Amino acid sequence: MKERIENFLLSESEKKFTAEALSDIFEAKDSDSFKALVKSLNALTDEAKIILDEKHRYQHIRHTTYRTGVLDVKDKGFAFLSLDDEDGDDLYIAPNKLKDAMHKDRVLVKVEKSKRGLRKEGDVKRVLERHLSMLIGTVIKRGNRYEVISDEQNIKHRILIRKNGLNGAKEHDKVQATITRYAHRGIIEVEIVHIIGHMNQAGVDILSKILKHNVDPAFPKAVLNEAEQYQKINPADYQNRKDYRDHTIITIDGETAKDFDDAIEVYEIDEDTYYLGVHIADVSHYVSEDSLLDKEAYKRGTSIYLVDRVIPMLPENLSNNLCSLMPGVDRLAVSCEMHITKNGTIKEHHIFPSVIRSKARMTYTKVNKILNNDEALQKEYKSLKSMFFTMADLAKILRTKRTEKGSIHFETDEPMIHLDKAGRAVDVSLVERGESEKIIEEFMLIANQVVAEHVHWLSLPFIYRIHEQPKEEKLEKLLTMSQALGFKVKGKSEISHRELQKLLQKVEDTASEKGINLMMLRSMQKAVYSERNIGHFGLAFDHYTHFTSPIRRYPDLIVHRLLREYFFKQNQTEKIIKHYETAMPLVAKQASDKERSAIALERDILDMKKAEYMSQFIGQKFEGTISSVTSFGVYVSLPNTIEGLVHISELDDDYYNFNEDLLILVGERKKRVYRIGESVTVEVTGTNIFDGEIDFKIR
Repeated sequence: MKERIENFLLSESEKKFTAEALSDIFEAKDSDSFKALVKSLNALTDEAKIILDEKHRYQHIRHTTYRTGVLDVKDKGFAFLSLDDEDGDDLYIAPNKLKDAMHKDRVLVKVEKSKRGLRKEGDVKRVLERHLSMLIGTVIKRGNRYEVISDEQNIKHRILIRKNGLNGAKEHDKVQATITRYAHRGIIEVEIVHIIGHMNQAGVDILSKILKHNVDPAFPKAVLNEAEQYQKINPADYQNRKDYRDHTIITIDGETAKDFDDAIEVYEIDEDTYYLGVHIADVSHYVSEDSLLDKEAYKRGTSIYLVDRVIPMLPENLSNNLCSLMPGVDRLAVSCEMHITKNGTIKEHHIFPSVIRSKARMTYTKVNKILNNDEALQKEYKSLKSMFFTMADLAKILRTKRTEKGSIHFETDEPMIHLDKAGRAVDVSLVERGESEKIIEEFMLIANQVVAEHVHWLSLPFIYRIHEQPKEEKLEKLLTMSQALGFKVKGKSEISHRELQKLLQKVEDTASEKGINLMMLRSMQKAVYSERNIGHFGLAFDHYTHFTSPIRRYPDLIVHRLLREYFFKQNQTEKIIKHYETAMPLVAKQASDKERSAIALERDILDMKKAEYMSQFIGQKFEGTISSVTSFGVYVSLPNTIEGLVHISELDDDYYNFNEDLLILVGERKKRVYRIGESVTVEVTGTNIFDGEIDFKIR
């Protein structure tokens, strides 16, 4: 009924209808059908899809002067409304027209002409969706009243703690507060629901960000209890598993890693063939479908890696203990073994449940040193030395094969934040990436590819990691910019993987390298999870999934569960297939959403700590590279990945115009050009630590 009413009113551009008139049109004569009609009208009105006027007549919102959108409240109190599903300029909302609406609220506004007649403005009539129900801030005392200074700098109202709402909080405590009354005469009322800690306590700033992103750092007690029931491997667990405990299987991870979910074994079968065994922690053995552990893992979606802590997807009893492939102990695994020729072709593969016992917990640092002929380490790991060099040879073959197929290699810099005992950022450096990191990357890529292809040809419900082709308009910008810099690319709206790879090779070690790399990276779509297998554009794989990290990623856990059901249990009944056909789209969407949320939190905290680090360098100069050009200024990236904005108002030697096609700023008089990839000297002029903002000026 709702859809029929909405479509009808949308088709009637000039007319307005009472409920009685609509009841005649939709033949809702009897009491029940009229009630259903009124219920649908009320629902559409609440959703602001239709508007009810003062004469009780209904009209579709598109045919009225009302609009909906999301508010962007500025520092000076006014706001702009980004319209829902409509192009055009944002609507200006004066401070006195905001009512009780706040930053990022979705609202209904009435569009009016400005008194000055320059543009249309909006008057907020109703808040449709609140962006905030809670806020994070610091308790202060002003006179006899306690207040909260919000970490959200766009909230300009006074935030009063309601009577009896302090709940043990003290002045200077960082707190989480629920909003009990939205903006009324410039005041918001809140009640404290959680004391995070003193504002100067180490880690409180990061915990504040975690809570702001609605991430729970702790597991419910019931989930912990369920995890604790798994204390050891039982004899029955070994049944129907291949026993690989005598194989030379090792793990290679970072220095601080505790959750070892992948282990490997490599050797030469004959002069033309390598053996590669990738053994992954069998998390699905412990986390069964619809258990409390499973529901919690689904809700979290992924482990989150922050500068001072990890928020795991699974409780530590599993993630760091029973599932972790620690050396010298028996562990259950799902293994993918492959026979790979010297030209990178997979002759055969096998996927099966196993039990393994890792022979060594290696680190990237140690393996890199061994590969660089560190004599002391080569002597210490004499029994493994030859395998490390065999691994390097095989990884090189796989990478070459991948490159030949058009796989695009982006060498992106990853920052490492160094904290002091007080939790303050004291240095920002680059994560070093050596040969061993690339070896493990290649082995995980090929295992993920093999598993995906194995299931694909059987046409069973599955979850894939997909990467769509870049959008045409973004590719056109990349082409235009590349050609302006003297680098031609074959193709227009559809460019092959190989042409993009060739472009990266052409610009390597040139002044344009960083700019082209950044533009190409930004032209790419985001990789996501999907029940549809459309391939992975960036990797140039026809089939790809995530199989190798079930301790920290829910999709990998699902892949293991599907392998167990389809192949290990041989359960391919119509009932099970239908069940997973229904479940996979929901799992894929949830996993993609949670991945995006985790990345946003990780980036938010990195930006905050980078700004904190740069706050000690106000007035000092640095060499950097322009990483982005916009209509409001240029972003400059320093060699350690720190990025700051040079606002266009700081480019005060000329009036600069923005060329959107070439992504450059051009001075009107002096014709000075600022473009992506250009080296510049900048001075640090300011920082906003909590929001992770750094201001530069070009010198």
